[in-house]
Order: sequence, then C-alpha cells, then structure tokens
Amino acid sequence: MVRSVAGNLPEQVKNNQSVNTAAGNGGQKMSQYSWFTVYLATEGQMIEKPEDIFKDPYILEFTGLPELVTYSESELENKIIDNLQKFLLELGRGFTFVGRQVRLTFEEEHFRVDLVFYNRLLRCFVLFDLKIGQLKHQDIGQMQMYANYYDRKVKLDDENSTIGIIICKDKKDAIVEMTLPEDNNQIFASKYETVLPSKEELQKLLEDKNYE
Repeated sequence: MVRSVAGNLPEQVKNNQSVNTAAGNGGQKMSQYSWFTVYLATEGQMIEKPEDIFKDPYILEFTGLPELVTYSESELENKIIDNLQKFLLELGRGFTFVGRQVRLTFEEEHFRVDLVFYNRLLRCFVLFDLKIGQLKHQDIGQMQMYANYYDRKVKLDDENSTIGIIICKDKKDAIVEMTLPEDNNQIFASKYETVLPSKEELQKLLEDKNYE
C-alpha cells in the first residue's frame, strides 16, 4: 500500500510530463510511469506491513517483451534478471536480490523458487513465482508451500514471516480469495503488463495510490 503519495508528487508527474534526468538516465527523457516508479522507490513509499509492498499490476515494460504472450516463463525470468536494477525500482523500497531458481529439497523432492528477495524494511524474505498464463489455485498452494519452507527452515527467529507473490499474466480474484484464508497477509497474486499503461490508466493508478 502506498499512502498519501499522489498529493505530494512533483508537478512533472502530476501533469503527465516527461522528465529529463541527466543523472542516472543518460540525459534521456523518462515516461511519467518510469518517473513515478523511481519516485516511489526512493522517496514516496511507506512500508509498514506486508500489503505495503504488493502492487497490482507490476509493469515490466523494461523487459521489451510483447503484450501477446509468445515467450516462456524462463524467458520472462531471464529478461527480469537482465534488467534487475529496473525490476528493483518497480518493486519499491528496501528490496535486496538473493537468488534465482533457488532450490528447496525435502523428502527427496526438489522444488525451485523463481526469484528470492529480502526486504530490509519488513525484515523478511519475499518470494516471487512467475506465471505467463492464468493463475490456478494450485499455483497459490505451491507458493504457500514455498513460504512455509522459508519460515520453518530458512528465516531467523527474529525475522518476520515470508511473503510470497505470484506474478501472472491473468487472474480471477475469486480464485485467489477462495483459496487463501480471510486474514491472509502472506500470499499475494498480481498481474503483470509488458506495455506501459495509457495516460488514462496511469491517472487512475496515481489516484488509487492517494489514500490513507
């Protein structure tokens, strides 16, 4: 959750202007969304609980992948790793990269978590699973298993519960709601987009962020 942000945004962002940033962007102009992402990652994002780091959707336009899914999940993962700094900006404050395809083994079975991060502000691991199709309830159960493993085998006693985020191309909110408990604050599912939102969609995004 990002609170009281849009009301404090620089005028360039609120007025839907491109911003020329000579430092850090080679003097090139950044889109309004890119500027907004950098602003949240460095200044405007308050993180106090698991919900505060969750975004829906995640904008992965930096991958250069087409809107129509003609790529594999491994290709999506590779593009994210190739643009890790931009992905970290998209995630927001406090994130540190831990690893990719991290293997978990129990009872002689092997599983792999696509991407593992640690959030310094929440003091917890954050696991990401990438799905290029529609989210299934089995995907949610799998992520819950990953989070349980990290909570029981990896995290320290003074660290907080692991957060799991499934990034998928499409999802039905009812599936997510019925699969997870009502008091869930650990497992989340979000869509991703590989194309920048339109001006109208971006304006709605800014408005949605501006609440307590």
